[in-house]
Amino acid sequence: MSANVVISNNPLLQGSGLPPFNDIKPEHVVPAMSKLLGELDKELTNLEANVEPTWNGLVAPLEDITEHLYWSWGIVNHLMGVKNSSELRSAHQTVQPQVVQFVNKLSQSQPIYNAFKVLRGSDEWNTLESAQQRIIEAAIRDAELAGVGLQGEAKEDFNAMQMELAELSTKFSNHVLDATKAFSITLTKPEEVEGLPLSLLSLTAQAARENGAENATPENGPWRITLDYPSYVPFMQHSSRRDLREKLYKAFISRAAAGELDNSPLIERILSLRQEMAGLLGYQTYAEISLASKMAPNVAAVEKLLEELRGASYDAAVQELAELKAFAASKGAAEAQELRHWDISFWAERQREEKFAFTQEELRPYFPLPQVLDGLFGLVNRVFGVNVTPADGQAPVWQEDVRYFQITDETGNALAYFYLDSYSRPAEKRGGAWMDTCINRRQLEAATQLPVAYLTCNQTPPVDGKPSLMTFSEVETLFHEFGHGLQHMLTQVKYVGASGINNVEWDAVELPSQFMENWCYDRPTLMGMAKHYQTGETLPEHYYQKLLAAKNYMSGSAMLRQLHFSFVDIELHHRYRPGGAETPKDVRDRIAKTTTVLPPLPEDSFLCAFGHIFAGGYAAGYYSYKWAEVLSADAFAAFEEAGLENEQAIQATGKRYRDTILALGGSQHPMEVFQSFRGREPITKPLLKHNGLVATA
Repeated sequence: MSANVVISNNPLLQGSGLPPFNDIKPEHVVPAMSKLLGELDKELTNLEANVEPTWNGLVAPLEDITEHLYWSWGIVNHLMGVKNSSELRSAHQTVQPQVVQFVNKLSQSQPIYNAFKVLRGSDEWNTLESAQQRIIEAAIRDAELAGVGLQGEAKEDFNAMQMELAELSTKFSNHVLDATKAFSITLTKPEEVEGLPLSLLSLTAQAARENGAENATPENGPWRITLDYPSYVPFMQHSSRRDLREKLYKAFISRAAAGELDNSPLIERILSLRQEMAGLLGYQTYAEISLASKMAPNVAAVEKLLEELRGASYDAAVQELAELKAFAASKGAAEAQELRHWDISFWAERQREEKFAFTQEELRPYFPLPQVLDGLFGLVNRVFGVNVTPADGQAPVWQEDVRYFQITDETGNALAYFYLDSYSRPAEKRGGAWMDTCINRRQLEAATQLPVAYLTCNQTPPVDGKPSLMTFSEVETLFHEFGHGLQHMLTQVKYVGASGINNVEWDAVELPSQFMENWCYDRPTLMGMAKHYQTGETLPEHYYQKLLAAKNYMSGSAMLRQLHFSFVDIELHHRYRPGGAETPKDVRDRIAKTTTVLPPLPEDSFLCAFGHIFAGGYAAGYYSYKWAEVLSADAFAAFEEAGLENEQAIQATGKRYRDTILALGGSQHPMEVFQSFRGREPITKPLLKHNGLVATA
C-alpha cells in the first residue's frame, strides 16, 4: 500500500464526528499522525506569529488545534486499551515521541503564554464567564507546570524527560498486560477445581477452548485459570485447594517483576525523572507539582485526611482479621492460627456466606447485564430526568459486543451518546474499568457539538448461551463508571476547556462516580433491576436485607487497603529520594507497618503492577479516591436527608445535583460547586457512617 493511499483515505484524519472504527487499522496510525502533526505545527506557528490576547483571537483557535489532535490521538489511545495488538503497539511507539514533542511545544509556547497573561490583565477579563476565566487560569498554570519558564539547556532536559516518561509509562502498562497474559494454570482433575462455582467453571472451560482444548466443558474440564480479574478473584474466593491459591496469589503479586517484563527499573527511573522535573520547575517534590492543580491545598492536608481515616479503620481491620481467624478455627482449618494472604479471600467469602447466608454467586442469576442496564437507566431517569435509549447501529464499533446509546432530556432532545464495552477480553483489552472521552461538548458556530463517552468494563462475558451474569461488585463498578459518564455527558458548559470532566480538579473527579455506587443499595433501584434471568423473579427480600447487612463486611480492611496505596504513593513522590538508602519496595514495606494488618510477603512486588501511579494519571494523586469519597458520601447524604422514599424530594435534590455537580463541570472550583449543591463544605462523617465505622446516631 503506497503512503499516498494510506493518507488520502486515512480514517484517522477525519478530524471530527464519530470515529469510523470499522475502517481504522494499525497501518493508518503512523501516516495519519505524521501528517496531522505537520499540519498542526504550521497552525501553531501561524497562531504564535499573529496571536491576539483576546478570547476569540487566542483561546478559540487554540481549542481547534488541541481538539483536532485529541480526536485522532484519542482514538489511537482508546484502541491501545481495548484492541491492543503488536502492530498497534509498534505504530503507537513510533508516533508517541512526535506527539509528546508537539504537546511540549504547544504547552511551552512563550507567545501563547504571554498572550494568556495579557488577557488575564485586560479589560475583557471582567466580561468573561467563570468557565472562561478558569480555562485561562488553568492554561497559565499548566504552561508553568509544563516548563514554559525554562530556557536553554534546562528546557531541553525537561523535554527529554517528558519524552522518556511517556515511553516508560506505555512500557510499564504493556509489561503488566503481557505479564498478566503470560501466566495461566490448566487444571485437569475434578479435585483441583473443588469449591469453584459453575460460573467460573464455565468461564475457565471457555478459556481452555480458546486455548486449543476444543472439547473442554464446565463439567469435565480442562479449566484454564488466568490472572485476569474475572478468573483470578473468584478462584481466590472459592478454591478449596490452598496450594493452588498460594500459587496463583504469588503469581499475581509478582506480575511484571522479573525477566524481560520487570518494571522495577522503570519505577526507579520514573520516580527519578519526576523528582528531577520538580527541581527544574522550582518545586521541592513531584507531589507538590501534582497538588498544584488539585483541590487539596498541600501534602499536609492530604496526609491529615488519610490519617483521620486510618485512625477510624485500623483497629476495625485488626478486629476483622481476628474474627476471620476465629471463624476459620471454628471450621477446623489447619491454617487458622496463621492465615496467609492467599487464605483471606477464601475465608472471608466463607464467613460472609455464613454470616449473611448468601454467596456472591447466588446473586449472579439476578443480575443479567440487560436487566442491570434497565435498572441503571431507570434510576437516572428517576433522579435526573433524562432518558437513555439504545442507538446500536448508529455508530461504528471496534468489537461486535460493543453497544451504543443515546441520552435525551425530558422533551426528547439529544444531550449525549456513549459506547459501552462490557466484557473481559484478556488477550487485547487491559484490565479494570474506566470512562474516557470520545467527543467533548462544545459550542460551534452552527450548533452544539454533543458529548460522547467511552464506558469500559471487564465483566464475565456471556457463556454457554447465558447472558453476562454479574456479581454485585461488577454492578457497582458499572454504576461507578456511569457516574463519570454522567458528568461528561450532562455538562452544560459550552467551552471544551471546562466542559464535562475537563478542568475538574483530579481529587474531585471521582465524586460523581462514587456517588452512583450508593444507589446500588437503594431499594427501588436494586429491586427494579435484580430479576432472575430465567424466571424473571425479583430478588427475594431476604437477599436484599442480607446485602444491606453485608455492605460493611470487612469495610475497615477495605478502607485500610486504599489508604495503604495512598500513603505509599504520596511517600514515593514526596519524601522518597531515588538512589538513597531506601528502595521503593522498602518505602512500601515501612508504610505497611501502620497501614496493613498482614504485612506484604517479601516477594510481593505490587508496585510493579501499580499502573495507576506509574502508567495512569494518579501519581501523587491516588489519595483522590478517598478525598472524593468524602465528597460523594456527603453528596449522597443530601438525598438520605431529603428522604429516599420521598419521590418529590428525590427529584428536587436530583435536579439540584444535576444543575451543579453534573452541569458545571470544570467551570467553577469544586469546593464552590459542592457548596452550591450542599449549602456547606464537606465533612467526613457521612463516609465513616456509610462504611459502618462510626455510630449512625
